[in-house]
Amino acid sequence: MSEPLEEKKQQLLNILRMEGIHDENVLAAIGAVKREKFIPDYLRQQAYENAALPIESGQTISQPYIVAYMTQELKVDNKMKVLEVGTGSGYQGAVLSRLCRRLFTVERHLPLMQRAEALFKELGLLNITTLFGDGMKGWPEQAPFDRIMVTAAADKVPEKLLEQLKEDGGIMVIPIGAQEETQHIYRITRQGDDFETEVLLPVKFVPLLGGIVHDS
Repeated sequence: MSEPLEEKKQQLLNILRMEGIHDENVLAAIGAVKREKFIPDYLRQQAYENAALPIESGQTISQPYIVAYMTQELKVDNKMKVLEVGTGSGYQGAVLSRLCRRLFTVERHLPLMQRAEALFKELGLLNITTLFGDGMKGWPEQAPFDRIMVTAAADKVPEKLLEQLKEDGGIMVIPIGAQEETQHIYRITRQGDDFETEVLLPVKFVPLLGGIVHDS
């Protein structure tokens, strides 16, 4: 990494601390992942700005604060099996992979999935398994999951994802709300057939959609 980008990364980590990211494991994971790898080359110098940026297929790479916040609120440790719905650029998955035992990530846009797969391989992130598919259906063959993170906003919580949460303390972090509404990050904790819901933070995400898309 060039010196200016390394300096910008350290400035970003300081900003995240000031904004309330206190989990040192999350901060270390953010520090270890080269965000510039996950964005178009023309945006390279903006890699460590605390801002969302455009990527292919009309999607975005989330603001680093939101990535750090959602990761922190997911309460991941290195024994856990995690499902990510919406691989996107692969950045959030790369951060999660440094905190969990296994990450399973689903993406509905084939070009995004192929690019993320290549990046995971290049970066040696061997505990990530990818799937081109409809994220709203989750990944039932691999369920149950200790943790589920959804990186796009649903109008309501998909029932199929709730079913795939581990019954004894499984946690899902998901943005909820229509595009024209104020969306919020929800944290849902499962105990048997009971689901405790906490509303955490107002956000703005691209919509969670069903189906698959072969072209960008």
